[in-house]
Amino acid sequence: MKSATTVTPGSATKFIVCSALGLIMFFVTITINGKSTIPLDHLTNWVRSVLGPSQKYIVLLAIAAGAALPFVKGTWNRSRQDRIFSFCKLIGLLCAAMFVFGWGPAELHTNKNLFPFLFTVLCSSLCFLIPIAAVFLSFLTDYGLMEFVAIFLQSVMRKIWKTPGRSAIDAVASFVGSYSLALLITDRLYREGKYTTKEAFIIATGFSTVSTTFMVVVAKTLQLMPYWNFYFWTTLVITFIVTAIVVRLYPTAHITEAYADGVTPQPEEVITGNRLSRAWQEALLASSASGNIGANVWRSTREGLHMVCNILPTIMSIGLFGMLMALYTPLFNWLGYIFYPFTAMMQVPDALVVAQALATSIAEMFLPAAFVVKAAIAARYVVAVVCISELLFFSALIPCILSTTIPVSIPKLLVLWVERTILSIILAGAVALFFF
Repeated sequence: MKSATTVTPGSATKFIVCSALGLIMFFVTITINGKSTIPLDHLTNWVRSVLGPSQKYIVLLAIAAGAALPFVKGTWNRSRQDRIFSFCKLIGLLCAAMFVFGWGPAELHTNKNLFPFLFTVLCSSLCFLIPIAAVFLSFLTDYGLMEFVAIFLQSVMRKIWKTPGRSAIDAVASFVGSYSLALLITDRLYREGKYTTKEAFIIATGFSTVSTTFMVVVAKTLQLMPYWNFYFWTTLVITFIVTAIVVRLYPTAHITEAYADGVTPQPEEVITGNRLSRAWQEALLASSASGNIGANVWRSTREGLHMVCNILPTIMSIGLFGMLMALYTPLFNWLGYIFYPFTAMMQVPDALVVAQALATSIAEMFLPAAFVVKAAIAARYVVAVVCISELLFFSALIPCILSTTIPVSIPKLLVLWVERTILSIILAGAVALFFF
């Protein structure tokens, strides 16, 4: 968090105006040319329509940059994990080039669930949506809105999620920003002695969701944008309820409550008194410390571009691997039977198809959408919620968690994935039963 010791003139106006702009761009639905969606989506669609067929070359360029970065920066061989994912990015570049230039087996091009879905639907959407969203993201994160909201969440964080009040910043950062940003915050506070190992584990594996930007892509893919606010807020609530439950189950409940080795513990100060007054004051301090608006927008945009370059190659490689496994092997069909009793119990349409689709989320959180685009709205809603609230997937989030200093292991993450998926199916299924 940024800090300031005094409130500067104009900080209240800056807080209100900038936060309002961010809220409007991400959460206010407007209708243009008969299409009702958020302004961010309208703007992205306009940019893509202007670019036309040339956008595929921009996507390919972004994927090439992402594949090259680990080798340019010399980080590709820091660990076995880095070597694996750097290799996957090279494969992703090859796959993208194959699609753009028509190389390779015809099945990869004609099967709409393979190259057409991964490149045209996912990569093309993300390539433009994330940077454009990043331009406006700073208005949500940099001018006091997060601090204002966090003060009101502090009173319940410890009781419900067993984490300090300051972890509310991480939770909000994930939903309005990105899991990478939230994990950076979590890892830094853990190394500073402000989180115990257990608290850091809970925050990293319970709040580090994909961002609002990614949720827009999921909603667009599954034709849920007319229900955007309903989808967003129910997903947020379901995700946090699931986290509140799993912190009381294995493996989370068994994580040590000690601090990191060699750090001086810095337990959180308990906030007392008028929370509205304190929230207003913290928001103004954050606004005062926010600095130049243009510089913040550029920093956020740069982070968005870096995220695009980082994730697109893995979507093309790990996503393709997951799709091939799902289409041509029984692996995810078998895994789907873990979740089938719960999709059936919640009367989700096409319960087995939905269960097997959700099993693919461990490879890449977008994959389940490919299998239910023609399904009933209740099934699409359940998949759209669960692929966010299950949280853990190998193409991006799990490597990010493993790259922190927080002690985690893949077996524990897999157990958590199963727990979160089952609980998410039950909760999303209940909502779908009532509303659809």
